[in-house]
Amino acid sequence: MEFLSEQQRLLRDAVREFATRELAPHAARWDREANLPDEVVGKLGAMGLLGMMVAPRYGGTFSDYVSFGLAVEEVAACCGGTSVLVQVHNAVGCLPIATFGTEAQKRAFLPDLAAGRKVGSFCLTEAQAGSEANNLSTRAVLKDGKWVLNGEKLFVCNGRRTGTAVVFAVTDPDLGKKGISAFIVPSDAPGFVKQPAEHKLGMRASDTCAIHFDQCAIPAENLLGERGKGLAIALGNLGSSRSAIAAQATGIARAALEAAVKYAKERVQFGKPIIEHQSVANMLADMQVKVASARLMWLHAARCRDAGEAAVAEASQAKLYASEIAEWVCSKAIQVHGGYGYMADFPLERMYRDARLTQIYEGTSEIQRMVIARSL
Repeated sequence: MEFLSEQQRLLRDAVREFATRELAPHAARWDREANLPDEVVGKLGAMGLLGMMVAPRYGGTFSDYVSFGLAVEEVAACCGGTSVLVQVHNAVGCLPIATFGTEAQKRAFLPDLAAGRKVGSFCLTEAQAGSEANNLSTRAVLKDGKWVLNGEKLFVCNGRRTGTAVVFAVTDPDLGKKGISAFIVPSDAPGFVKQPAEHKLGMRASDTCAIHFDQCAIPAENLLGERGKGLAIALGNLGSSRSAIAAQATGIARAALEAAVKYAKERVQFGKPIIEHQSVANMLADMQVKVASARLMWLHAARCRDAGEAAVAEASQAKLYASEIAEWVCSKAIQVHGGYGYMADFPLERMYRDARLTQIYEGTSEIQRMVIARSL
């Protein structure tokens, strides 16, 4: 028993039904084509799945962090690439504005994001600044009442279709970590240049690209939060989003486990279904324990957030564990399928590729271990 409220169960079941009907039948094709159709984004918006970090007064559907995790797990179980769009858009596209934005900023940007008319993105990583988030070279200079940005961000999820980006740049180079600020940058701002989509191992339905800022001018009021508080905004929201990535990894692992169980019941070898062979049954049992444990960990982290705690270490623990068992569970599911598991005709090889990203983005496993160790 997961001790979910009735509202949370209803939401989970509704998203599961939607994802099973609208996403799962097309996930393999979207992966092959490396494209998520625009109409799918519209359906996600209509379902309220793109406003889950936005308060209802701004057109959103926010209720709690557990509900957000439940939705992400259900989407990920059907299409990993779509779950990236949902997770990134909400957790690091909308949430920074909802948390640190002024009332005017919230009214200007959140309604379009919540409805899916605009897709959010998070521009932090640079060529020399991945895990070392404070080592940014992108600069923002206040000139004639506008902030002018120059630099390039890499690996921007939702980058090709983004309409509103949260961007981090150095405003005061002499202040080190305290010289980084955050900005809300519309994609139609002059000098906002989207680069070609990246070709990736997995999560291919999710678009990823670099974004170049070439004398990109935005109004002075698009500064998000206080000047010099950008790093705190970036890292604070990464902590908030990590339990959702744990839910994403759990959803992928759960789908792989379900596929393995189904196949093991149908595949007959040596006169009986292979699930009746102890070596296979034990493998499935271990997979089940790990998936259940991962779900409990992200649920705990999300409940801590709902209780008003920062839950930084809890979210890192959940992300670390869930992301690493996701790859392991997918690998074992391929093993259960034998040669069929290695074929693109079966979904396991896609799930295996998709799971791998969860150990990298929004804080690598190595960074999670650093965060956890510091908390001790």
